[in-house]
Amino acid sequence: MIGTVFRTTDVPVGDRFDYWQELVGRTRASALVSEHAADFWAEQRLMELGPVVVSQMSFRPTRYRRTPKMVRQADPELYHLTLLLDGGLALDHAGQASTFTSHDLHLADSSQPYDVRSADDRQGGVVTGMAVDFPKALLPLPPHRVRELLGLNLPGREGVGALLAEFVVGLNRQIGTLQPYDAPRLGTVVIDLMSAWFAQLLEAEAVLSPETRGRAMAERVQTFIRQNLHDPELTPPVIAAAHNISLSYLHRIFQQQMRGETVAAWIRRRRVENAHRDLACHSLRGTPIHIIAARWGYPRPSDFTRAFRAEFGMSPREYRQQALCER
Repeated sequence: MIGTVFRTTDVPVGDRFDYWQELVGRTRASALVSEHAADFWAEQRLMELGPVVVSQMSFRPTRYRRTPKMVRQADPELYHLTLLLDGGLALDHAGQASTFTSHDLHLADSSQPYDVRSADDRQGGVVTGMAVDFPKALLPLPPHRVRELLGLNLPGREGVGALLAEFVVGLNRQIGTLQPYDAPRLGTVVIDLMSAWFAQLLEAEAVLSPETRGRAMAERVQTFIRQNLHDPELTPPVIAAAHNISLSYLHRIFQQQMRGETVAAWIRRRRVENAHRDLACHSLRGTPIHIIAARWGYPRPSDFTRAFRAEFGMSPREYRQQALCER
């Protein structure tokens, strides 16, 4: 595992608010104030992906202030990206005053003061969000251009912004299955997606390296494929057209990022792996095999049987009987 869970309930009641301030201060040193300090509740699920730290944070309404004095005393030179999942926040940062609700994103800079607080403390509800903290030096964009994004309500509901949000939330869902050797690669993907998104917002794609653009595009393609595995017409030319790239460029970036595996082979493997999972699912035991095959892009049962046998060494029927008998 690459994740660690911290809960204020692990310490005595009187120490919980100070404990939370210490945890937050490891990446976001700030002064905390809360009307709920006497009986505080918060939880953090943290993943260290090389120099990139991704965490889910849930807490009772709190105000976080990073003052000019704090900046002068110590500056870790980090950017902080926050994806709000539940609740509301208000932020004053870099001359911008904004409010955020579910699925909004914002970027902050540890080198500048900020003031972030729960938008409506009267309800006393819990605020939940995903946080990404990373060294500013990792972002391949000029700092003066990145400053244009600070404190803004960033559009993360479509395009690369939505892809980044989905990827970060997905990391949190898989925290129990990820291994330490996955961490550096996953951190690189987060930075590449963020770089591609910020460059797009700033109309500055030209400053990104070909490697960064290629990795971000490969991640976009893989997400598109996962979302369309049910479509039997999902082919490399269709994928290239959907992303406004040439077929040769699609094959090149895919093989570079997937260690030589072709687009068609990756699609086929994803389809049979999903079908493999469904065939072993007890709740789907009454679903005909040809229905499961069609669900994953195989309208012809013979094509599915051939692909399944090539991957797993037995027919779908043989595997289902074996898997269900073992339950």
